[in-house]
Amino acid sequence: MEKGIVDIHCHTAGIGAGGSGCFVSPALRRSWRYRFFLAAFGVTQQELERCGDSLVMQRLSERLAESRFVSAAVVLAMDGIIGEDGRIDRQRTELYIPNDYLARECRKYDNLLFGASINPLRGDALERLDRAVEEGAALVKWLPSIQLINPADSRITPFYNRLRELGLPLLTHTGYEESFTWARNELADPELLRLPLELGVTVIAAHAASNGRAFGERNFDRFLRLCDRFPNLYADVSALTQVNRLGQLPRLLRQRKLLGRLLYGTDMPIIKTGVTSPWFHSYRLSPGTVRRIAAITNPWDRDVELKLALGMPEEIFANSVGLFGVRVKSSG
Repeated sequence: MEKGIVDIHCHTAGIGAGGSGCFVSPALRRSWRYRFFLAAFGVTQQELERCGDSLVMQRLSERLAESRFVSAAVVLAMDGIIGEDGRIDRQRTELYIPNDYLARECRKYDNLLFGASINPLRGDALERLDRAVEEGAALVKWLPSIQLINPADSRITPFYNRLRELGLPLLTHTGYEESFTWARNELADPELLRLPLELGVTVIAAHAASNGRAFGERNFDRFLRLCDRFPNLYADVSALTQVNRLGQLPRLLRQRKLLGRLLYGTDMPIIKTGVTSPWFHSYRLSPGTVRRIAAITNPWDRDVELKLALGMPEEIFANSVGLFGVRVKSSG
């Protein structure tokens, strides 16, 4: 396989060092997750305080440049919870990575693409959306269970209409969320996406609703039902090789009618935390295949090889270029 794959689901981190505007809540800083994720990014808190949050972006770009297969990654901002005044509620927000900081950093690197995050309940959400497009956003990312966004809220309709007019995809988490200290997982029910789908928005269900349940039914089944009705519903394959999601990638790939709507993503840095390993798939892969993939040091290349070994067709790796068009092709 030649180099040219785009990872549409890549995270960054920031503590506010170097004037980034990022912040992490005290509760999340006290959690084991905080040190765990910093280590996965290959940085320490002391390094960030000395060099600034931009160090994470630099190291992401450098490591990505070493990949044999992946040429670019969409790095995702993270908006916060919005209060009744239409502004960010810092007391309830666990993680915040502002658009302006991330857009500025992504412009420094040919292989990093800007993924905006805008809570549609902001008083100036539409203005922020237009500005994100001007800054080169490839998509808008939501994590409803953490940002307290109900995708079925009719107040969001103007935001959805503007997304459709701009041709900007919405990448939104579906299924249970386990990376924060709390989550309102009922807000990640894929059935809540009917409103934007009916309005013609291109929606990407992050992780293909591969875990959790809603109203006694698997989220995955609720996702599949929506796929039958809405051709504008896509999904990414990020996180589907984790130890807590064993067998979920092959299960998704059995839905042959969806192969043209599956997009490659890694959920970086999750693929470096140890919860994803070819050894977890020894019941499906030969010992030689497991050893070969485990020996790959680049996290993107290891992820590609593992997904190929688990049966993911090569054509899926090209789907994101077809969806995003010139915005991605010019950066890959």
